[in-house]
Amino acid sequence: MPFLHELNSLAFKMIISYLMYLWILPRQSVKKAIPLAILSLLATTFAFQHMDDLFHEPHGQYWNHYIANLLTLCSFSMVFFALHTFKRVHQKQLQINLLKQEKQEAELQALKSKVDPHFLFNTLTMIYANALKKDDKTPGLIMKLSDGFRYVLHEGKKEYVTLKQELQHLDDYVNLQQERLAEKVSVQFEASFEDEEQVIVPLLLTGFVENAFKYTSILKGDGHLIAIKVHQKGSIFQFKCVNPYKVDAMNDTAPEWKESGIGLMNARKRLELHYPGEHQLDISSADGLFSVTLAISL
Repeated sequence: MPFLHELNSLAFKMIISYLMYLWILPRQSVKKAIPLAILSLLATTFAFQHMDDLFHEPHGQYWNHYIANLLTLCSFSMVFFALHTFKRVHQKQLQINLLKQEKQEAELQALKSKVDPHFLFNTLTMIYANALKKDDKTPGLIMKLSDGFRYVLHEGKKEYVTLKQELQHLDDYVNLQQERLAEKVSVQFEASFEDEEQVIVPLLLTGFVENAFKYTSILKGDGHLIAIKVHQKGSIFQFKCVNPYKVDAMNDTAPEWKESGIGLMNARKRLELHYPGEHQLDISSADGLFSVTLAISL
């Protein structure tokens, strides 16, 4: 008898719990769910009360036992209500995280797809002028430009590339810029890698180098030095780019030209998205020099 009594009690607790969890709580309308929950609790308690009386001697405290049983079934309903609420909150959080991830990926693709129109126009003009002069360097320049666009279109879509690939693209970009600006700019490019197969997000450094060439090209005179250093040891990647800088020259530049290209702002955003809390970026200008120093824990 005690075993059957407990089995009967367990059966009704399971009935109200699963009614709540599988049928009543999933309803979208709160106005419909609340009356159903109340009716289910009252009906289940009534049925339980009559079944429970089979295991007891008759007694005269029907309503006291009814209220006690109702409170017991309510407590089980609240437990499953809490479980259902936690499940729904967890599902919503997963959806929010997925939307955030998709938004970040869309932002990254938009940032990586931007190409400086001035660089493209001037480079093509330079190659055209070399072709007219039948310069032997023309085929090589066309190949570098083609490789650059191929890298942006194919490797740029990947989440990571090797340091060797990124350095080769950066070297091609620097060579094109140096050829385009001729005697105006002198580039000092140093690179040392402990492991060239270490990976990094693609097109991360282009914005900083592009910025250096862009603002050096508007200065008067020739032989302006741009110093670029890239170093990797273990999991630490370091990059430094220094170029001459004059505020007056920037103020005289057309606003639409300033806003073109990948730029420092896009480079900052990509670092925040890819290496949150794992990078240190310092940008400063002093004594006529603009300096970018970047350290990343790969």
